Amino acid sequence: MALANGLLVHGPTHWAAAIRAEDGTTRVSSGPKPRFVRGQLGAVPVVRGVLRMAEALAVVPAARRGTPGARLAMEHLPVALAVVGSTVAAAVGRRRLGSVVVQETVGALAGLAPALVALRTSDAALWHGVEHKSIAAYEEGGAAEVAHAANHPKEHERCGSNLVLPLMIATVIANSVVRKLVARPAMGLRLGAAAASVGVAVELFSFATRRPNHPISRAVHAVGHTMQARLATVEPGPEDLAVGRAAMEEILRLEGVTPGTS
Repeated sequence: MALANGLLVHGPTHWAAAIRAEDGTTRVSSGPKPRFVRGQLGAVPVVRGVLRMAEALAVVPAARRGTPGARLAMEHLPVALAVVGSTVAAAVGRRRLGSVVVQETVGALAGLAPALVALRTSDAALWHGVEHKSIAAYEEGGAAEVAHAANHPKEHERCGSNLVLPLMIATVIANSVVRKLVARPAMGLRLGAAAASVGVAVELFSFATRRPNHPISRAVHAVGHTMQARLATVEPGPEDLAVGRAAMEEILRLEGVTPGTS
């Protein structure tokens, strides 16, 4: 995950972060990873997607607390204003638009605004590029290749941007079905629909990764790649990649990976 001033990565059991401090130095921290994907539930379709997403999100506050000076891209006034604006837009859409599907579609699109504002008003897009290049280097050549991350693309096929289209479609469908069946759905039902949407979206994301040439996969990757290339990533410089390398070396050390292994 790209921070506002560095990179957060996590492996099977640990997380590691490296940030550029205000004095220009690189600070590295790490810790154990919260784990939810355990036992048989980790193999159940849809459920495993919810657990994996929860696990990935739980890493963020743990790393934020364990990394003095780290800042999240969402910790920014323009992002707070975007959250308010997107909430208002979704509420207005529900009141003014006649079709439930259109209402939910407008709400889903409005929900993208805070993330886009965070990327465009902070250095998150730069660190997003560091993230992709660092991960791609490791996947291509193992621990030793991380030192040559500059040679790898800043777009990645497993970026969270590739989750946007599946998640939006799943959310719109789930919320529309719930609202068609129940006039005023309770909070528990809404949360259940949201969890199901996440689970289905992660399954589609995984399918697109496994079968990249399938028409559905090409559509998912086309949207994600366009977002990465035009909005979500910036080409980092050598000093930025050095910070990313520090985070990668720390997580690889913790997970017992050494140069020559992967």
